[in-house]
Amino acid sequence: MRNATLATGSWRSDGRAPSWPATPAQVAPAATLPTPPVLPRIKVLHVITRFEAGAGGNTLLSAEGMDPERYEVWIAGVPGGEFWERARAAGLHTVQIPGFRHTLTPTDLLVLRRLVRLIRHERFTVVHTHSGKGGFLGRTAARWCRTPVVVHTFHGFSFHPYMSRGRRTAYRWLERATRRFTHRFLAVAPRVAQEAVEERLATPGRIHVVPSAVDLGHIPERFDPTARRALGVPPETALVGTVGRVDHQKAPWNFVRMAAAIRAERPGSAFVMIGDGPLLDETRKLAAELDIDVIFTGHRADASWLVAGLDVFVTTSLYEGLGRALTEALATARPVVATAVNGVPDLVEHGATGLLVPPADPQEEARAVGWLLDHPREAAEMGRQGRRRVRTSFEPQAMCAAVDACYRELLGLPPLPEPSAGVPGRHRGIVPAP
Repeated sequence: MRNATLATGSWRSDGRAPSWPATPAQVAPAATLPTPPVLPRIKVLHVITRFEAGAGGNTLLSAEGMDPERYEVWIAGVPGGEFWERARAAGLHTVQIPGFRHTLTPTDLLVLRRLVRLIRHERFTVVHTHSGKGGFLGRTAARWCRTPVVVHTFHGFSFHPYMSRGRRTAYRWLERATRRFTHRFLAVAPRVAQEAVEERLATPGRIHVVPSAVDLGHIPERFDPTARRALGVPPETALVGTVGRVDHQKAPWNFVRMAAAIRAERPGSAFVMIGDGPLLDETRKLAAELDIDVIFTGHRADASWLVAGLDVFVTTSLYEGLGRALTEALATARPVVATAVNGVPDLVEHGATGLLVPPADPQEEARAVGWLLDHPREAAEMGRQGRRRVRTSFEPQAMCAAVDACYRELLGLPPLPEPSAGVPGRHRGIVPAP
């Protein structure tokens, strides 16, 4: 039977199924041909909890980077967030679901009903979910609607050691319960994938790593003295800073305590926190109590540019999937100090692309920052190697190509041909982000 199959040419000599023949060259310019019929597109719905920060930016780049001739892309999630307007401007369909919250609430049943109604009405081919709540509600709704393909991305985890045991158990159970509803799992870093399997959130062998891209087009490639001047810091002053939402996850109080430890050894140092959040006033109060002059900028749309004026970039997160701000800082060739949590050690390799410290340890963070300030040559080389890593592996086109390949494989479609030399993106069916 196998010999007969081989005789028909259905199988390759290495035993693998053949790919579909490549598309031949056009024999006449498209403008001179009769207008072809409009072919159906693959309808994709992204369901995300909060459409902001790292997971939101990743989802936006994934959605707007797909070829509009092949895909019709929708995004549904919690009302509010920084990316809804940009998504609409990119031509994506957006649905902000009333009652959707990032924590468990009694209105979740109503949100689930609204998601089911949306999926049934639009008949999506792919439902791609993100985050804990978005993943649970989106995958449950897709299951009820018999959606052909369901994909889930782990940007991080909805449970962590710093929440109550009851909440941690509940969130873990919800993520495990929807594992069997999912055809493919994606993770933003290898350690995140490993943790998902170890926690029994993902099926072994069905999870793939897709590096979480950042929009590199607007990020400086090197130190920018004008960014430092915009912060009002003299050139000769050591400037240490961070970017992120000022909330419990980012542990802003540890940044302030680290700053106090650095100031004790280096009185002329300066510190900046770029971002807004519920703990901003509390963090300001702590800085005043410790007599530390920290520049609090609040939310800044040009945060990635301001980072280019830092001598050292620091993250003090207690938990973090990967960290968009950290990735952007590396893209700017900034020396970094980061807490060794979740997927961060995959990005920041100790002594190669930065320095790692344990979470919730301001003294160790201060020592690592001091080492980088005392060893400027080594710090600069770590920054350059971090920039090289990010700018060669974290561009949006590569991430979108991987997501496209995932969808195509699950739908039985052949892979797209490799792009022609010097023409990135388009030949893979991926549209570069604006």
